[in-house]
Amino acid sequence: MRKIFLALISSALLSGTALAEEVKIGIILGFTGPIESLTPDMGAGAELAIAEVNGGSALLGGASVSGVRADSTCIDSAAAQAAAERLITSDKVNAIMGADCSGVTGAILANVAVPNGVVMISPSATSPGLSTAEDDGLFFRTAPSDARQGQVVADILMDQGYKSAALTYTNNDYGKGLADSIESNFTASGGTITINAGHEEGKGDYSAEVAALAQAGGDILIVAGYLDQGGKAIIQGSLDTGAFDVFYLPDGMIGDSLPAAIGSSLDGSIGAVPGTDSPGASMFVELASAAGFKGDGPFAPESYDAAALIMLAMQAAGSSNSQDFKAKVMEVANAPGKKVYPGDLNAALKYIANGGDVDYVGASAVELIGPGESAGSYREILVDGGKNTTVGYR
Repeated sequence: MRKIFLALISSALLSGTALAEEVKIGIILGFTGPIESLTPDMGAGAELAIAEVNGGSALLGGASVSGVRADSTCIDSAAAQAAAERLITSDKVNAIMGADCSGVTGAILANVAVPNGVVMISPSATSPGLSTAEDDGLFFRTAPSDARQGQVVADILMDQGYKSAALTYTNNDYGKGLADSIESNFTASGGTITINAGHEEGKGDYSAEVAALAQAGGDILIVAGYLDQGGKAIIQGSLDTGAFDVFYLPDGMIGDSLPAAIGSSLDGSIGAVPGTDSPGASMFVELASAAGFKGDGPFAPESYDAAALIMLAMQAAGSSNSQDFKAKVMEVANAPGKKVYPGDLNAALKYIANGGDVDYVGASAVELIGPGESAGSYREILVDGGKNTTVGYR
């Protein structure tokens, strides 16, 4: 009788453990480095989706979800790979929300995620090269490719009457891919790129780079860099020397810290960052405000959406194993199905559990195309009064 009793207790404990499954999602972003002013809101966006799901106990029969942060540094691939390896081997994460910058994202994908069979959904890695990366169906991104951003840059410049531009880019996968896309699209539109030159991050002096840009000239300087390091320094150097007084700011240069650092001298500069005026965007701003962070910050909506897609795909597969749910990401992201917005995650999880299909719209109007990347809507920016102001959408 005692053996039967112990067996029943053991069975109950095992059953309870199954019911109390803990799902872990790695959140790997550049919490230090050249975009460190952007990542707090990005991390908070992913964690908001996790907190929302934990509030409803609807995932996989009541599983709890935890987010585990790691630092990609944005630019140090070796450090980023080591951080991702720890997430997978030590923390035992089921999936990764991230990484952020394209170079470290590609390195993690090739050397850590694919060998370990772990799904990655990046909210901000935009290099066109990632569209054709060997990923075993494990990689997705809620941000659009820079192949799309190059078209947007060219359209905005031409619409604003700029016919020639100097171009500097951060010398990595993101910067080079974006610079090439900008040049090809701007040239095809009838514009002229006077110089297309790389710069390194973390230097103390950019006077040589500024001098080369000034010598080439142009109506505007396009700075395809990072707002907290090299890009900011080149803008300040250009202003100090009178080389340029107006700048185009791609997505890696959009954030509150840049106009705060440069001041009113940046007024009149233009740019764009992924974003929409969809109903989901407004819903997310309200939810984020209540949670204590900015919901309209760069890539924060995309981070919420990346984490949400991971959990919805798990529910659709009935499993937290990446090999099981990787095939469900595109399915839950796109039509047909019941549209899902920020704040709807638990209702969506229950709907999926009852056999329903969902079309996740989310905070950034998600529509995954091709190899699993966002089709791409952009928020057009004008720096005015020392702030980034939204003047339209494309």
